[in-house]
Amino acid sequence: MAVQTVFKRYEKKYLLTKEKEDAFLKAIDGRMAMDRYGEHTICNIYFDTPDYDLIRTSIEHPVYKEKLRLRCYGVPQSGASPVFAELKKKYDGVVYKRRIQMTYDEAEGYLYHGIHPKRDEQILREIDWFLKMNPVKPAVFLAYDRRAYAGIEDPDFRLTLDRNIRCRKRQLHLMDGAIGAKLLEDDLTLMEIKIPGVMPLWMARILSELEIKPVSISKYGTYYQSDRDVYMS
Repeated sequence: MAVQTVFKRYEKKYLLTKEKEDAFLKAIDGRMAMDRYGEHTICNIYFDTPDYDLIRTSIEHPVYKEKLRLRCYGVPQSGASPVFAELKKKYDGVVYKRRIQMTYDEAEGYLYHGIHPKRDEQILREIDWFLKMNPVKPAVFLAYDRRAYAGIEDPDFRLTLDRNIRCRKRQLHLMDGAIGAKLLEDDLTLMEIKIPGVMPLWMARILSELEIKPVSISKYGTYYQSDRDVYMS
């Protein structure tokens, strides 16, 4: 299966209690199905400037914002493990994500030590430009256990359910393990609905009937704001 490298969509976020999550999953049964990966752990390193300019700008809700992260599905087991360098931008409510696959060693050499990969690809050039304009370094580790669902009739319509979100500001290497401080209460799940076009009417009805309302929340932003004393020290 080809690895998707370019995404363009709207993303809406919701916080669900266990009761709401159970009711929601029952309501979408027959319309959406969990993908073949089941529940899996996603690990990320977010990059920022020494003064955390990117996240401080992001939480002010500008028309345009961007961020860079290194992502792995599970904890890398060797230097040859596949990881993704991802450049994520948001303009006027639309999310654009572009990513390139590398080995763990290649990504660490590039993003941590400035050793450029021996290849020439458009997305890599875009990350090069981002790095030129933003003197970033590893800033935060974030991991969570995710279940992803896709529409049965429209597989491009997707949603994810993230629980057990944990964060840390030290040990900023993916191989250091998927451990960290809990970001949300155990009863809460963060749902993201990823919409390539217009929200399906049936989904809008389910959200309305269950009184599930969108929230403005960022995993990295929430951790930054909840742990300001650590960041400012």
